[in-house]
Amino acid sequence: MVQQIEDLLEHWLPLADDAWVLAVITHIQGSSYRKPGAMMLFHEFGQGAGILSGGCLEADLRRHAQNAMQSQQIACVTYDATDESDASYRLGCGGKVDIMLIPLLKENHDLGLVEVAKALRKRQSGFYQLPLAPAGSDARSYSAQFYSVDNAPFPTADFAKSGIFSAPEGDMLIMPLRPRFHLGIFGGGIDAQPVAAIAHSLGWQVSVFDTRTAYARTADFPHAHIVKQGLDEVEGLIAQLDCAVVMHHNLNLDAATLKAIQAYDLKYVALLGPAHRRDKVLAMADLSTDSFSGYFSAPAGLALGGELPCAVALSILAQCHGVLHGAPCSTLDGIMP
Repeated sequence: MVQQIEDLLEHWLPLADDAWVLAVITHIQGSSYRKPGAMMLFHEFGQGAGILSGGCLEADLRRHAQNAMQSQQIACVTYDATDESDASYRLGCGGKVDIMLIPLLKENHDLGLVEVAKALRKRQSGFYQLPLAPAGSDARSYSAQFYSVDNAPFPTADFAKSGIFSAPEGDMLIMPLRPRFHLGIFGGGIDAQPVAAIAHSLGWQVSVFDTRTAYARTADFPHAHIVKQGLDEVEGLIAQLDCAVVMHHNLNLDAATLKAIQAYDLKYVALLGPAHRRDKVLAMADLSTDSFSGYFSAPAGLALGGELPCAVALSILAQCHGVLHGAPCSTLDGIMP
């Protein structure tokens, strides 16, 4: 499913000469499936890329997108489900959602999305700025902008998440954008396959490292980049990783891998196996649990139960996902209104 910003842009670019509309959530009140900054693209023939709800709004949004294309004007739509007696939109979350729809036109330089795509392909993070315009505004004179982290004309520390920046020329929606997360799987055995598959379904980039001939075969990891070189030959690639799972089922290989990746700024490192094996591997690598700059998980993952590869993969990636997003281990009823 096309959901990540990079997926949206890669879906759009080959058909960029067609008519498109960008739909973006600008405000929410109460609960909402997606948050401000969530984006979706609508094609002139009705196809959509991305999601802005759990499926409640997209059909109606398509109609508004078609109108925006034809008029070349910005549309603003509000879906209000705070009145639970009104079942018009069936939002499910019971919140209020404001969405702005902007046609992509040559006159507005396709809202700067080409520049966004180029930056993300180079694995550059930045901020996407969309002015908040009233409904009926001429989309041809609308201007959106992508800024790198270093040249943004607003305090970037204020926008770890999407939010509104009040400028003299009006309010702007600022959206932090970063390349897709990059997971390195060290060990290409059978149980690594569901780790790669689930990570791919999350929209992450996946690289599988294993020099052994019978492991990490392309047919077993169809959506991953297979790396057969030694770790000392691919230091540049390792430096691009956000997280790693070490699962060779071999003490020497696991120790050598931890020794090699310890020097890099990975946000999450997981080592498969029980605690006594962890201690043995760390001793062989002359490391400790405090040797890593990010979160070190060993035994890897959350205690979700289950022992089959898919269950183990789910427990590891659930924990990794939480660390990458800075999420506390909390129940939803404690954090959702």
